[in-house]
Amino acid sequence: MNYPNGQKRKPSPIQRKSNKQTDFSNRGMTLEEDINQSNKAYLQSGRAVIHKKPTPVQIVHVDFPKRSAAVIKEAYFKQASTTDYNGIYKGKYIDFEAKETRNKTSFPLSNVHEHQIKHMQQVIEHGGICFVIIRFTHHGETYLYPAKKLLPWWERQTNGGRKSIPYHIIQQEGHFIPLAFHIRVDYLSIIDEMNL
Repeated sequence: MNYPNGQKRKPSPIQRKSNKQTDFSNRGMTLEEDINQSNKAYLQSGRAVIHKKPTPVQIVHVDFPKRSAAVIKEAYFKQASTTDYNGIYKGKYIDFEAKETRNKTSFPLSNVHEHQIKHMQQVIEHGGICFVIIRFTHHGETYLYPAKKLLPWWERQTNGGRKSIPYHIIQQEGHFIPLAFHIRVDYLSIIDEMNL
């Protein structure tokens, strides 16, 4: 390409790759960003209303370096939060946690906390849809893992058993969520397949 002044411009690396098939596997987005984007698409299309829960924080000290800008200098979590996301889909309550792990061979149960497990149990007892979305960053794979499958692993670990869920078990018992463009992590399509 030539500019009006006669200088030549080399195509950017993105333009040079434009003839290749698009690869969504390494865009640098975190799982949370992908889910937030997906939830926004669900809301805009009227498919579901699902939001990230705010974490309750107690602000202790604030500085005002400028009249228009406040800087929080000290804050504490008021209480332990439950899970990351909740909402409603097809008239059912939906509640889930999102976790990323760099571990290649398993999902460490230390990524989940006891108060979250209790909350998941309560959601299941009341007929809600509850699960964990797990991303194995090394493999570039994302899975929906039902809370009903997670709870026995938690129980075993509290009784001295294994402290992680093997990767191959999550592949078998979980549901692979392929990354897409419009809805990055289309977990509602997986829920539809599961007939929940």
